[in-house]
Amino acid sequence: MPRTGHAPVNGLQMYYEIHGEEHGGVPVLLLNGAYMTTADFGPLLPGLAASRQVIVVDPQGHGRTADVDRPLTYEGMADDAAALLGHLGVAQADVVGYSMGGCAAIQVAIRHPRLVRTLVPISAGFRSDAMQPELLAMIPTITPEMFVGSPFEATYQAVAPHPDRFPGLVAKLKELDETPFAWAEDDIRGITAPTLIVTGDADASVVEHAVAMFRLLGGGRMGDVHGIGRARLAVLPGTAHFMPPGIGMLDRAEWLLALIPAFLDAPDGVPAPTF
Repeated sequence: MPRTGHAPVNGLQMYYEIHGEEHGGVPVLLLNGAYMTTADFGPLLPGLAASRQVIVVDPQGHGRTADVDRPLTYEGMADDAAALLGHLGVAQADVVGYSMGGCAAIQVAIRHPRLVRTLVPISAGFRSDAMQPELLAMIPTITPEMFVGSPFEATYQAVAPHPDRFPGLVAKLKELDETPFAWAEDDIRGITAPTLIVTGDADASVVEHAVAMFRLLGGGRMGDVHGIGRARLAVLPGTAHFMPPGIGMLDRAEWLLALIPAFLDAPDGVPAPTF
């Protein structure tokens, strides 16, 4: 069973779980996507925890972490994650984030570089206009009523400190998604942590954006001449963002578990995943 608790960080009582054992290395900080809770990673979480300690959290307004009177922002979520590590006495972590959590992970690496040993943003990016046009068109139409009877609503109502406030979470996430952002390319270039970028070939953002981030981090040069740098890019075939069931990114746990632990074990080397 995981160790659980609520940490007082930046006005929140942030819920967290600690899975697995230390095994002598730095822990993984696992940051989840919009509407998700710590229970929504499927096989990825126990797979990572089989060989390392994993800290997983409910961010502001999600799951067992009550909302507070401030907007949801990637920068705020990054600062909350950094404060949680400080509360737990963790000097450095491997930061892995999916979707919204992937964007927050990038901001942790930008805003709190000393805390990040390696960075793994999954299905995430540094510009809002990298999102697929269908997604950009859909966001303004989102309403709380669209979630009635959904697993997201049901889980929220089952575990949230204030089960009736799900419409407020929808409103804040809609505001987050409707707010354009474009983080400075120099900030991306300045990320010092070895980084594995993971995206699907049919993901919520276009593949070209993942390639652009990869190149900003020094990737994409001819390895025969220049060697392999500190950035990696993995494009998973036949992989969407979340739906339909079976082909979303988190449905590819077997592939992710072949890629991510190998990268964390040898971030400056050339790990050879076993598929």
